Parts: sequence; structure tokens; C-alpha cells
Amino acid sequence: MNLTIRQAVLADIPVLRSLIDASVRKLQANDYTPSQIEGALKTVFGVDSQLVADGTYLVVQTAAIEPRTDDAPTIVACGGWSKRKTLYGGDNWRERPNDLLDPETDAAKIRAFFIHPDWARQGIGTLLLDACESAARAEGFTRFEMGATLTGAKLFQTRGYVAQERLEVPLEKGITLPVIRMVKETRS
Repeated sequence: MNLTIRQAVLADIPVLRSLIDASVRKLQANDYTPSQIEGALKTVFGVDSQLVADGTYLVVQTAAIEPRTDDAPTIVACGGWSKRKTLYGGDNWRERPNDLLDPETDAAKIRAFFIHPDWARQGIGTLLLDACESAARAEGFTRFEMGATLTGAKLFQTRGYVAQERLEVPLEKGITLPVIRMVKETRS
């Protein structure tokens, strides 16, 4: 596959919203109920424009699935890392601490990974995770933390992340979304 990774830009946001919606509806359907999926798409899942502004949200792109006359690349995945305290949540999420982290004492946050269903299980999540960890290490971070979906936790566990606790993220109408807080230590 001819894939490239680049920083997301504000102009990508409409495409990212569509990709996130497709990813959640298809890939998370075995782990969450339709009510949880709908509630999460309205609140916690979505683009975090702060990550885009910080230059820490990445997209994976390839040539278009169907050839086009302009041969424009197609975004097939997105995900990022953060130097801020927010563990999860897009722009619509209300609990978003914006304080900066200290690489000496804090773990970088791995955030908002979504793969288009047509491109799932082809190693793209691993490629993206490696790029995020590498970028965070370049900023001095040696530990990583995330709020993984039940779907994503399977990948992250194979990549050295250890489950710390199960969280119940409150959505609407008393519905909660279970996620797993996971950590990875890279200090030797």
C-alpha cells in the first residue's frame, strides 16, 4: 500500500467527521449498542480541533479508492497524541481540561483513533500509533495514556498498553460508554 502520514489541517475536518462516523458505526457495532454509538457520536466521539491546532493530530492517506480525474489522496484513518490533559473527547465533549502536560512527569495522551472500515485490519492503526508515539517521544514524553474504546483496546494491548481501569463515560439519557484507561511505559 502506498500510504503517507501527515498532520491534519482544518480543511480536513469535514472529511474526518465523515470518516469517524463510518468507523464508529461499522467497526464498533460489535462492542457497543446502537444507543451507545449514537450517544457517543453526539458527545464524546468526534474531531478535536485543539489537536489539529496543536499539530498533533495525524491523518493517513492513500490514493483514491476509485480513480478520479484529479487523483486526489483519500484520508483512510486519523489519530493523534496530545500534550494536554484531556484523555478523550472531541469538540462536543464538555469535560476537556486544556492544561499542558509536563513530559518529565506526565504521560502523553494517545487520542481519537479512527480507521475507515474499508481500510481496517491492514496495519494502518499500528502505523499511526507508531507515528504518534514517535512524535510524542521527540517532545520528551516517555509514557503514554489513553481512554481506549472496547474495540481499540484489542490493538493497543498488542502494542504494549496495559489496562488500568474501566471507565463509564456518561452520555445522554443515563447511557454510558465503557472505555478502558490504558498506559504504556517506555522508560528503560
